[in-house]
Amino acid sequence: MWHFRLWDVQDVAVFLSITLYMCHIAKAISIHSLQRSLTRSVQEDVLFSVDITCNEIATIQWTFMSGVVSRTIGTWQPGVYTNITVDYSSRVQPYENGSLGLSDLRLQDAGFYVVTVTEVAGSSKDAGFVLKVNEVLYEDLQYLSVTALLLACLAGLLMLAMWLLDKAYRKIAAWRHRKQMPENDATELQPL
Repeated sequence: MWHFRLWDVQDVAVFLSITLYMCHIAKAISIHSLQRSLTRSVQEDVLFSVDITCNEIATIQWTFMSGVVSRTIGTWQPGVYTNITVDYSSRVQPYENGSLGLSDLRLQDAGFYVVTVTEVAGSSKDAGFVLKVNEVLYEDLQYLSVTALLLACLAGLLMLAMWLLDKAYRKIAAWRHRKQMPENDATELQPL
């Protein structure tokens, strides 16, 4: 009886090895993040939290994009070098796991942030984040309330000044009137 074998043990081992290697290459870079859309207020800090895993030492690059501009924030290899652009040098904190911290937010910081992870072999992967920056309204209300308070104080001072000037005017007018009257006010009686 002749057994027809399609696969022998060595063929199966080679096939599994190749399959596992292909799966390993396909998952060479992974970027995980819990939150891709962030909303913060002006002057707050934001953390673009990512967890990057790859087989080799990767180069991490963060880029900012908006409707007006597209610029690189920084590039680094964990444990090797860090290169942050001059525009962001005082406000950016790079982390070893690929995360990026941005402090003292401005309205102009609203837009898209893209992290690009590139391995030495040339493979790369991108992940994007959306940052919305809100203007703080309570500062406007505070400014308005302080301005209204100052105007009310100024109006009160003007009313007090008008009242004092009116009193002074009446006293001066009464003093002048008394001064113009004759001192000997002799009244003659007329016979009836």
